[in-house]
Amino acid sequence: MIVVDIETSGLDYSKCGIWQIAAMEFEAPENVFFEEAKIDEDDIIETKALDITGKNEEELREKNKQSQKELLNNFLRWINKIKIKNFICQNPQFDLAFLISKTRKYKFPSGLEFSIPHRAFDLHSIASFKYYQINGKFLIEDNKSKMNLGNTLKFCGLVDNRKHHNALEDVKLTAECFSRIVYGKKLFMEFDKYPIPEYLK
Repeated sequence: MIVVDIETSGLDYSKCGIWQIAAMEFEAPENVFFEEAKIDEDDIIETKALDITGKNEEELREKNKQSQKELLNNFLRWINKIKIKNFICQNPQFDLAFLISKTRKYKFPSGLEFSIPHRAFDLHSIASFKYYQINGKFLIEDNKSKMNLGNTLKFCGLVDNRKHHNALEDVKLTAECFSRIVYGKKLFMEFDKYPIPEYLK
């Protein structure tokens, strides 16, 4: 399985660009993909995206970086070497929408773009169901699910003091949460200082 996270210039996959992709083979955590690119000239940038990543427009359009097409090409070729290709994401509908939209935009060779799976393991749903099993209710606030990444981390006994998001850091946190919820086990030594809650063992 492939744990995936992307950083984009906004929320609209038809108008914004991907500037960072991180991925990790869950069964072999040492197998990591992490690259950045400049977004396309016609990609828009939303202020909220800059707030989340701590970047500015100049950094997202840096001329010396590889193109978005080159980034996706490298990512797709990396995926093809992995046996189980299903994604694990916090919100796969977001990541998949961007990745599939961009591979179609650049018209990759037949077969390469279809290495992106249409089915994924949604950490939000998995964490919500586990929370329900333990507490007899879903984590709901204002009639909406409150199981965002921050609350999923708390549920898994982890602490996130970051001011900004980074795709590789989010991939590690997503993978660690998935491992703790599904298997009741830690995955990365860097999170050893955070015990697994008893209700997940």
